[in-house]
Amino acid sequence: MLAAALPTIGRLGGCSLPWLRDDVVAGLALTAVLVPVGMGYAEAAGLPAIAGLYASIGAMVAYFLVGPSRILVFGPDSSLLPLVAAAVVPLAGGDPVRSIALAGAISIMAGVMCLGAALARLGFVTDLLSRPIRVGYMNGIALTILVGQLPKLLGFSVNASDVVGGVVGLVQGIADGKTVPLAVAVGGLALAVILGLRLVSRRIPGVLVAVVLSGVIVAVFGLSDELRVVGEVPRGLPAIGIPAVSWSDLATLFPTALGIALISFADTSVISRSFAARRGERVDADRELGALGVVNVAAGLVGGFASSGSATRTPVAEAAGARSQVTGLVGALAILVLLVVVPGLLAPVPTAALAAVVVSAALSLLDVEGLRRLWQLRRSELGLAVVAFLAVVLFGALPGIGVAIGLSLLNFIRRAWRPHDAVLGRVANYKGYHDVDRHPEARLVPG
Repeated sequence: MLAAALPTIGRLGGCSLPWLRDDVVAGLALTAVLVPVGMGYAEAAGLPAIAGLYASIGAMVAYFLVGPSRILVFGPDSSLLPLVAAAVVPLAGGDPVRSIALAGAISIMAGVMCLGAALARLGFVTDLLSRPIRVGYMNGIALTILVGQLPKLLGFSVNASDVVGGVVGLVQGIADGKTVPLAVAVGGLALAVILGLRLVSRRIPGVLVAVVLSGVIVAVFGLSDELRVVGEVPRGLPAIGIPAVSWSDLATLFPTALGIALISFADTSVISRSFAARRGERVDADRELGALGVVNVAAGLVGGFASSGSATRTPVAEAAGARSQVTGLVGALAILVLLVVVPGLLAPVPTAALAAVVVSAALSLLDVEGLRRLWQLRRSELGLAVVAFLAVVLFGALPGIGVAIGLSLLNFIRRAWRPHDAVLGRVANYKGYHDVDRHPEARLVPG
């Protein structure tokens, strides 16, 4: 019963000391990304920066307790920011306290909707996302992340909503001389350290080494005036409670909460299934949907805002050696320590080094081998993967999910309309019978 209700706690009994050590190291490495990302996403949503840290804490602690995935990282997500900002900014009128209350209310409502959908067992929708679709989608996400982070690695920023705009902005920024050589040097060094140590041994925490090393370099040589750095983290602990909003506010926010519930579930389900497939694991879609509901309720109760599974921070955790959700718990506790004890500890870490961390994670998301296998086995499925990839690249992650689901439905109808049949034969050195279209050398058995 314990393992079913609280999966991570149920698994702790079988954990070894090296396993827990890997999770602790990965959690500390993940914190270096969680802090600046959480703060930046909060400001982009029209909220005080500290709301992003509160959302990260609430989301990761909640998912540690009820989440079925071993390494999925939850927190504020870029795909949800426009919805949150569009709903909160006009109603808040510039009042930061009210803006946090409104954002928290949206998160709680979206969480309750996800919990209701889980009870109704609507998680089956994710079964529509076949492997070719997931391969194309994740490769599109990887390219999107790379294009978004490369300008930061070079020391400047690009304001673009899609990959094409990002590439144009990247090329134009380089042509206009916006590149900062010092940022390139520090970010390049961090990326080289991460990739180099990954080749030496996966057990060496290359991400943590790179972040600490870059921060030390900036602090020792006094480079904080010449490079963009994280800066001091705001102080203070989250106040747990139901947001103070009116019934009329709830009615106004309801459509936004519904949209966030749909988007976060679609995004999280694809990410969860993709990482589960990479690790040879299975995830119950209804349990994942229920966990997403708990995560959003928790984030709203601690002064945060809507959260979902992260396609950028999850590979960072994986690359850092995460083995279980203890990684997320360590990350949440580390943020709490930063808020209370040492808010200035991450101040000298350059954003170019953080971009290197995310770039290295995006590289691990690329699945060229999966595309090659589809080319060899069934090129029609490779076509589905390519279309899903192009949808993400050209239109963004969320429209990409819609295209992926549409493609899966059409593919399901096509197969049902024209079911595959095959003549089978025996192949030397292979057990069983095999399709002669794929194995022309197969020997047919009379009768």
